[in-house]
Amino acid sequence: MPLTNGDVGTSGPQLTPDNKMLDHTSALEFLKNEYEHRDGLDIRTLLDSKTNGGLTYGDFLVLPGYIAFPASEVALDTRVTKRISLKTPLLSSPMDTVTEHSMAIHMALLGGLGVIHHNCSADDQAEMVRKVKRFENGFILDPVVLSPTTTVSEAKQLKEKWGFGGFPVTENGTLRSKLVGMITTRDIQFHPTPSDPVTSVMSTDLVTAPSGTTLAEANAVLSKSKKGKLPIVDSAHNLISLLSRSDLMKNLHYPLASKLPHSKQLICAAAIGTRPEDKDRLQKLADAGLDIVVLDSSQGNSIFQIEMVRYIKGKYPELDVIGGNVVTVAQAANLIAAGVDGLRIGMGSGSACITQEVMAVGRPQATAVYNVSSFAAHFGVPCIADGGVQNVGHIVKGLALGASTVMMGGLLAGTTESPGKYFMGREGQLVKTYRGMGSIDAMEDKKAGSSAQGAVKSDAGKARYFSEGDRLLVAQGVSGSVLDKGPVTKFVPYLLAGLQHSLQDIGMKSLTALREGVRNGEVRFELRTVSAQAEGNVHGLHSFEKKLYS
Repeated sequence: MPLTNGDVGTSGPQLTPDNKMLDHTSALEFLKNEYEHRDGLDIRTLLDSKTNGGLTYGDFLVLPGYIAFPASEVALDTRVTKRISLKTPLLSSPMDTVTEHSMAIHMALLGGLGVIHHNCSADDQAEMVRKVKRFENGFILDPVVLSPTTTVSEAKQLKEKWGFGGFPVTENGTLRSKLVGMITTRDIQFHPTPSDPVTSVMSTDLVTAPSGTTLAEANAVLSKSKKGKLPIVDSAHNLISLLSRSDLMKNLHYPLASKLPHSKQLICAAAIGTRPEDKDRLQKLADAGLDIVVLDSSQGNSIFQIEMVRYIKGKYPELDVIGGNVVTVAQAANLIAAGVDGLRIGMGSGSACITQEVMAVGRPQATAVYNVSSFAAHFGVPCIADGGVQNVGHIVKGLALGASTVMMGGLLAGTTESPGKYFMGREGQLVKTYRGMGSIDAMEDKKAGSSAQGAVKSDAGKARYFSEGDRLLVAQGVSGSVLDKGPVTKFVPYLLAGLQHSLQDIGMKSLTALREGVRNGEVRFELRTVSAQAEGNVHGLHSFEKKLYS
């Protein structure tokens, strides 16, 4: 029975004008021979300012590639400085409503890095660095040690200060003194007499390991014992170091944690300014164990920052220095020549920043990231795309344009680990305060100084925008609020999973492969018109709920 509907046969409409269709098995050869130009644009054509002007992340898309692997196999290892690498490319911004010790700890545990802000006293900032460095250790080489005369009350105060309650007790109250016992939270929690010495409640039935025990061996001993701490002692039973069961558990729960290979401590970064008093601040941070110092300025191409870079590289050769912010090759060249180990790219693109509007100075972020990172790559200097990141797609684009890592402020504000308290917004939603460091609120914050009288002169907000001597402050940022995002232990894994799936769509199995694919033209891009941008977002619905992850 002949088909009268749906049967093309030989008389129906054809796709080609001459009615000649090629064999399907020759499709790849036909593509190679007949299509001289590939889909989309290469990176140089896309970011040609003379043709396309300055571009932001929303102005273009990355074209899909070929998938031959699961998203879980995508490697996100990257460098943040010349010497230090991370398992994930995410950083939290040194803003006083984004990163203090809690954010820095959890970003490091998740494989990234948190940069502690400096809109506080030097002592407070150094204390936050110490909390990060003590949070997770391999061998704890400088444990808090009690003497036999320490009281139960003093032990409780130390627990409140440090956040943990397990302390070794030695004859002299110092390291390398004979170990006599261990105090735990359970020993002191309900003890009725606070003035009693810790020797009256401490445990003396200890499991120890000899000096020279490897970390793997010590972990094995600790995992078999029922103790919370494993003291490492020499032949005379003097305390040499300590190992914590809680750290062993953290190793199991956070396999990507950013740690130093020799000490197993979390990597810690903190920001400072470029004023003379910041040298004193840096000394305190270095004494607290700082690994990376970030010079925090909205315009990093200044004699003040160049001199500070040279000072730090001369006095603290063990510290890695990240300079910035920059958006042009000329700015970057000066800081690279001075010796920086990394660069921050961005000026006026942050969600709470109004520098481009008020000062008419800056550069669209995509154009800035590509040009600066391309130049810095010649000198082996990793770059941080700082600002303008609103979603996973923007993270991908920043990395595709050449950045080694991406720094987030507003995207992480509102998480449980960000500073500040929650409050109810006007529409009954749970929100947290978020402000730019160039906002009037940040520049007038009195927490930055060592005293209320000197604080206004020395806060980080003014220093970052070169406004210390101004009688009239000109805002380069705003204050507002952001919705609650929950804990970063759920939010950051969502970002990482999205990043892996995006690289899978592009057909790149690692960030290194992505950057190489962009350089050699294998990864292609497409400009987006205003209509294309509207089409690429939710449209045509009466109402919807945008749930990002579960």
